[in-house]
Amino acid sequence: MEAKAVVRHVRMSPRKVRIVANMIRGKSVDQALGILKLLPKKSARVILKLVSSAAANAEDKAKGKVDVDALYIQSIQVDCGSIIKRWLPRAMGRANRIQRRTSHITVVVNDGA
Repeated sequence: MEAKAVVRHVRMSPRKVRIVANMIRGKSVDQALGILKLLPKKSARVILKLVSSAAANAEDKAKGKVDVDALYIQSIQVDCGSIIKRWLPRAMGRANRIQRRTSHITVVVNDGA
């Protein structure tokens, strides 16, 4: 049983989120949740909620017939979202542009059946 969870417009750079995503790719859901609870990164909390949501979606989709312990992360994908553009005042009337990047994260879990 395959289930998916998506979060969009997360106010974190995709480059920083991919570091955490690469650590849990291909692991079981229980193992991934254990890793994410101990990581001291801001993106770990977001991915933790997303993986647990995907596991709950799988359980709900199968109406309780799926073994949550048998689920593993089939794929986790981090894409670029919209870029929020801000301006920073500089000397002599100039301005520098600041780009605040956002991420779209997709997690797919599967039980292998």
